[in-house]
Amino acid sequence: MSEIAERPGIVAGGTLIAIARTAIAAGERPGPSSWPHDWLRETRASFVTLKLEGELRGCVGTVDAHRALGDDVAHNAYAAAYRDSRFAPVSEADRAGLQVEVYVLSPRVRFEAPSEEAALELLRPGVDGIYLELDQMRATFLPQVWENLADPLDFLCELRRKAGLPARFWHERIQLSRYTVEKYK
Repeated sequence: MSEIAERPGIVAGGTLIAIARTAIAAGERPGPSSWPHDWLRETRASFVTLKLEGELRGCVGTVDAHRALGDDVAHNAYAAAYRDSRFAPVSEADRAGLQVEVYVLSPRVRFEAPSEEAALELLRPGVDGIYLELDQMRATFLPQVWENLADPLDFLCELRRKAGLPARFWHERIQLSRYTVEKYK
């Protein structure tokens, strides 16, 4: 079992949010760090979502773990604030008002869905984040997206669109994976 799962949420959440805020305040790409807790050194994937006055201001993450959780959160927080191509970099004036959410992802698990109908039956609304890939086209939605796209067909259509595919397209080579998240804000 992961040490993060054994820690009270308030401790882990406070620590991860502090790491994200520090990376944003520094205003420069973070490098690897020596983390004081084993759970921050575990290889884990994360997403960091930033909101300003309730509106999305940046969201960047890693679906597959490849570095220490502390480093991943710091890197993704910096990228969400300064590198999300949908937004201008966060200004110094806006930093204090940012709402920061950190999502720690479980490893993704592939599931077989030979058709759209099969995929729809296997989706778990409100529970899973879904990762879709076909050749070089890829997209993911965190579980929080179910709040705005509660219908499984709408969810799947928008995920395909995000990947650059037609909304109602299916091919037997489409691969789907699911993951869950630990959310901290």
